[in-house]
Amino acid sequence: MPAASKKTPKKTPLSIYNNWKEQFKNYKFRFLTGLILLLVSTYFLLAFLSFLFTGFADKSKFDIPWWDLVSDSEITVENWTGKTGAYLSDLFINQGIGLSAFAITYLMIVLGIRILGFRIASLRKTFYHSFIIAIWFSITMGFLFIDSVDANYLLLGGAHGYFMSKWMVSAIGNIGLAIVLIAILLTYLSVNFESFYLLIQRVIKRDKATAITPALAENPIETTNIEDEEEGEPKLEEEHEDEHKNTEFDFTRPVDNPNLSTELEPDGVRFEVLPATEPEDIEPDNELDLVIQNQINEEYSEEENPDGLVDYDPTLDLSSYQFPSLDLLDDHGADNTQVTMDELNANKERIVKTLEDYKIQITNIKATIGPTVTLYEIVPAPGVRISKIKNLEDDIALSLAALGIRIIAPIPGRGTIGIEVPNSEPEIVSMRSIIAAKKFQHTKYDLPIALGKTISNETFVLDLAKAPHMLVAGATGQGKSVGLNAIITSLLYKKHPSQLKFVMVDPKKVELNIYAKIERHFLAKMADEEDPIITDVQKVVNTLNSLTIEMDDRYDLLKKAHARNIKEYNHKFIKRQLNPEKGHRFLPYIVVIIDEFADLIMTAGKEVEQPIARIAQLARAVGIHMIIATQRPSTNIITGSIKANFPTRIAFKVASMIDSRTILDSPGANQLIGRGDMLVSQGGDLIRVQCAFVDTPEVEKVNEFIGSQRGYASAFNLPEYQGSENSGNEPGDVDLSKKDPLFEDAARVVVTNQSGSTSLIQRRFSIGYNRAGRIIDQLEAAKIVGPFEGSKARQVLILDEKELDRILEQLI
Repeated sequence: MPAASKKTPKKTPLSIYNNWKEQFKNYKFRFLTGLILLLVSTYFLLAFLSFLFTGFADKSKFDIPWWDLVSDSEITVENWTGKTGAYLSDLFINQGIGLSAFAITYLMIVLGIRILGFRIASLRKTFYHSFIIAIWFSITMGFLFIDSVDANYLLLGGAHGYFMSKWMVSAIGNIGLAIVLIAILLTYLSVNFESFYLLIQRVIKRDKATAITPALAENPIETTNIEDEEEGEPKLEEEHEDEHKNTEFDFTRPVDNPNLSTELEPDGVRFEVLPATEPEDIEPDNELDLVIQNQINEEYSEEENPDGLVDYDPTLDLSSYQFPSLDLLDDHGADNTQVTMDELNANKERIVKTLEDYKIQITNIKATIGPTVTLYEIVPAPGVRISKIKNLEDDIALSLAALGIRIIAPIPGRGTIGIEVPNSEPEIVSMRSIIAAKKFQHTKYDLPIALGKTISNETFVLDLAKAPHMLVAGATGQGKSVGLNAIITSLLYKKHPSQLKFVMVDPKKVELNIYAKIERHFLAKMADEEDPIITDVQKVVNTLNSLTIEMDDRYDLLKKAHARNIKEYNHKFIKRQLNPEKGHRFLPYIVVIIDEFADLIMTAGKEVEQPIARIAQLARAVGIHMIIATQRPSTNIITGSIKANFPTRIAFKVASMIDSRTILDSPGANQLIGRGDMLVSQGGDLIRVQCAFVDTPEVEKVNEFIGSQRGYASAFNLPEYQGSENSGNEPGDVDLSKKDPLFEDAARVVVTNQSGSTSLIQRRFSIGYNRAGRIIDQLEAAKIVGPFEGSKARQVLILDEKELDRILEQLI
């Protein structure tokens, strides 16, 4: 028999789209496509421009069909782009939408640049605005020049604008059409541009104020309560990834769908597997969007404030800064295997049998598949005590031959009992998938941290600004360092260098050293420190005390600005309601990350614990947040003072229940399976999360990308703090014959403000901390200020300027 010939599969629109999508993964194909699109758009642009000047001369040729026109070599046109360009110009402009045809070339240029990998504008927004403006402008031009159609060959609104305006004039008249066009324009501007709406609103308010009291209109002041607007946090949305991510065993409901897999149990109850919903969590892998959609949470509009000044934009100092792209991260989850139905059935049967062996009946059982564990939810029969099931934890683990079995009895808000069973082949949750998730991309959090995925495959994101401090603990090798890298990486992907600074403490000297490359972008340190990552214990103590000075200085600024927190203060500064000449400045968030906290406590003890406790108690409102990590979760390391001020805690796998209670105040961390499996507590219920995996080479690529860009002149300077090594210096060591040129001016500032603060002098005279510190030492030697008192400002010994003048005359 002849061999059966293979049938060529029929191409569907979906298959064609998938083929194109695969082709776009090839960089050469993408580059060639973008380049061709830019060249074609340039050709269209030149053709349209030429048509404005040569269209009248070429009008007699457009009655000829295009093929006859280009075939006859004796026919010539004036258009710069030849016969084809002249023909297309007449088609799009005269017979189409008039001058609005230039919107088509704009769309093609944006699309071509986006395909080449440069993100200059959103395609969706570009198409939306171009479409509305093109239609409105075409009708408007057709209406304005409706009577000059016969006199001019060029139709500024095109045939579309002419006939639409003519029809609308006949329906509602000239005045009616004019009103409709103006109403559409005002609606479009008000809906799409908030600055236009605010400008109109401000003009109306100013007119009202002028009509009532002209004197009040001279200095209008607006105050916005930011705290109230941000009070509500976005709720977690239900998100799903792959098929079988939400699989449910139902013992009570009959099976009607023949496409669902069913199995008859011995007791006659059917077993149903419900299909999973479509994935909604991950952004489509559209190769046109090569760069991740990074958003700066604070948007600085270009509207004018009441004084006529443009809002201050802190990002302008590094306006060319580019956020890291997704291409820098690897997709570790590409080789993940799905949990099989055989595994689900086997675990379900063993759980049911173990419960039946102890005379425990259940009425329903469901299974939710997570990346690391599967949650089996059971509904016990009436009369069954919950504690009886809870006590069978070890027996269920024995029957399943699995470690890390955890029973949640009951699950809050569900009325069921949960049994968490580790998957035979856990999935790797890649950092790339978490960064690309919609929840992270569109979050409104001030300091969003993407930690990983929950047991129901939801992307877990928390706001460090509301945390406000975090304790990370776990045994060696259980994922603590990877967790810290995930926290830092997620912040680097969302924040501009002007909005966020890190203070990194690494006694081991090797864990956080990879972040030294971003010193001039994101790191903060004391001015006299050489290393961007702090490793010496004494320098750690000095830095922490310096942070307390920074905290006090920020509270002074908030007090002067009548602001309750950093968001209100920065909002007023952006609106130019605060004068920089009076010491006001834009305040970035500061995140302090301390690794190996146990080593610091053992070597420095109270010297470290006291400033940490003070920062944890007070620094939230001024935007200073702490993350401390340790692999020794004992009570002498994690003291009551630390736990009381660190409400957000992350526990990786620990050795004993005592360690779990030390971290979380409850058991559970000792039952984790390791490799990034963790429990997160935010003062309430525990949430099991599989930490996102970001490898060291990925972190290095992200830091290399940021570090290769133009940065600030130096790291963010923290206030000067003179530690114990310098506290014994005698004032007599300072040579007053070599006074600083700013000595007298600084003395008057100190006496006027009755504050002997180094940072005050530094801000007032715009000088470095070292020079300001030397001036303070000279003022101490001159008996104008008192000796060093730790984190407090020095006492001012001179009460008025008359006494100061007498001392200054003696020093001449």
